[in-house]
Amino acid sequence: MTIAIIAHDGKKAEMVAFIKDHTDIFQKKHIHLIATGTTGSHLEKAGLEVEKMESGPMGGDAQIASRLVEGRIDMVIFFRDPLGKHPHEVDVNMLMRLCDVYNIPLATNHAAAMRFIRTL
Repeated sequence: MTIAIIAHDGKKAEMVAFIKDHTDIFQKKHIHLIATGTTGSHLEKAGLEVEKMESGPMGGDAQIASRLVEGRIDMVIFFRDPLGKHPHEVDVNMLMRLCDVYNIPLATNHAAAMRFIRTL
């Protein structure tokens, strides 16, 4: 199973804490994590293994969306900052729309991500 991990700047620390808190589940279930570049770098600095794409504004969201379309991503956890402005909002919307089109579970906040993790 592959889970895409994305977090806006204001949510990166929360995402790292979330993933670290559930590392045992990810390892036990042999889950492959893929992340946008900056989020992935934060996860690596925390000692976690993750495949990194480009950063979101540089096309990372689109790279993850491409893998999603190819059937290579099973779930997306995207801690969004709904109050911030993001120069790559078009890519973010495209990724979320494709999750709906391809029926891929998408958690956009901590509570939804917790529900997803419990299903693993």
